[in-house]
Amino acid sequence: MIEIRNLSKTYGSKKALDNISLEIPQGQIIGLFGENGAGKTTFMKSVLGFLKHDGLALLDGEPISHKNIARLSFATCEHSFFPNLSAEAHKDFYQMHFPNFRTKRYEGLMEFFQLPKKKALKSFSVGQQNQFEVIMALSQGADYILMDEPFSGNDVFNREDFYKVLLGILEPNETILLSTHLLEEVEKFIDRAVLIHQGQLVGDKLMEELEDEGKNLMTFVKEIYHYRQDRVSRALSGMTDMDDAMED
Repeated sequence: MIEIRNLSKTYGSKKALDNISLEIPQGQIIGLFGENGAGKTTFMKSVLGFLKHDGLALLDGEPISHKNIARLSFATCEHSFFPNLSAEAHKDFYQMHFPNFRTKRYEGLMEFFQLPKKKALKSFSVGQQNQFEVIMALSQGADYILMDEPFSGNDVFNREDFYKVLLGILEPNETILLSTHLLEEVEKFIDRAVLIHQGQLVGDKLMEELEDEGKNLMTFVKEIYHYRQDRVSRALSGMTDMDDAMED
């Protein structure tokens, strides 16, 4: 289990994360949701130890460090691969450094996405680079796979098919923490929804609990964020009033 205790992060005078506490057990697919700038990426990078922060991030009771970091992997749209190396060279590198590397899974996902193995990653499209980032995170052999907006540049059919493949390949001990804005796409694939707003944890709900309450994910999110149903009409009305005033 990953335990997050009072996690906080500041950039100068701005508090990006504010005293977040959260437990992430093995075996769940968790959606991490929030508006742009809510703190989702900062949260993931802090858990992984990429950013200095206050509070604790523990893995089975131990601080996350070089001793146990191999049990976590990260797929980011910022990309963490070597652009001049081929996919096959990356596979060889990972096999050398991660003894639990899942070669069969790697081969299957490369075939699923139809990615070339011999070309340098810099020749891939943005969508292909994001696909490869996900492949390596899933193949590393980690127990906890963190994904930050991994499907930017991918079409809806690729994304939907991938979610189905993901459910088919995950083992019971593997956990996914997926940050995305595509709520309606992932709703039927996740077990739990975690919401961050302005650096604070504002919602944490199992999907089966939402179902029992007769709610869908979008309804839950709108309730938590106090979404105003008249937001668009008010904005349009205000613009129209301004135009009328200018004409007068």
